[in-house]
Amino acid sequence: MKHFITVKLSKDNQRKYTVASFIVWILIWEISAKKIGEPIFLPSPILVFNSLLELSTTKEFYQSIIFSFCNISFGCIIGILFGILLAILAHKNVIIEYMFRPLMIIIKSIPVVSFIILILLWVSSNSLSVLISFLMVVPIIYTNVLIGIKSTNVKLIEMTKVFNVSKLHVIKYIYIFEVYPFFKSAVSVALGLSFKSGIAAELIGLPKNSIGENLYNAKIYLETANLFAWSIVIILLCIMFEKVFLIIINKLIKGLKR
Repeated sequence: MKHFITVKLSKDNQRKYTVASFIVWILIWEISAKKIGEPIFLPSPILVFNSLLELSTTKEFYQSIIFSFCNISFGCIIGILFGILLAILAHKNVIIEYMFRPLMIIIKSIPVVSFIILILLWVSSNSLSVLISFLMVVPIIYTNVLIGIKSTNVKLIEMTKVFNVSKLHVIKYIYIFEVYPFFKSAVSVALGLSFKSGIAAELIGLPKNSIGENLYNAKIYLETANLFAWSIVIILLCIMFEKVFLIIINKLIKGLKR
């Protein structure tokens, strides 16, 4: 029987390995770009970086980032809050759980593009990314939070009833801490998906001064370096939003422990 040893790295080593792997992939990218020798198919990292610098000198660059980030992050936050609320209601009432189950399955199953085209019939392209990011977040948050609530230690809940612990204290000191790991993992998945879906919505709806519109223009005019540059912007925005959001949530959770 084989035994696998899991090596736990320190934070410093984790950073070193992350930076090293990042450098390796940049080198692979650079070598591949030189091998192909056609920037229109695969621009080099330096060319992409120069394009990013060039874009950052324009007013439209920041307008597009603000528009897309605000729309998608707003849809995310509303989706997270709605998903949590729905999970609480579903836990309280089994009828609500069974009523929303088919809807969650449908949202998870239908391709994002189908939703984008359908919603575009009802709303303007400016609001499209808000609704799409909202729809992508809700099922993930709802499912994970509901599982977290159901996984809460039943004996602890029964004990609080015996000692007449107030509902507020039960929520504050038991439910929140039991559900948080499920919520945290759901947020990590949901935010990435919502940003990808939100940008995809902009690519189809083409709202003015959006990242999606810039990606579309870069593709139409075969500006591959710009296409890569905007893709890097999307990745950075997604990582930044996730990090900041989780830092705020972690601080709130630590505040509850006091």
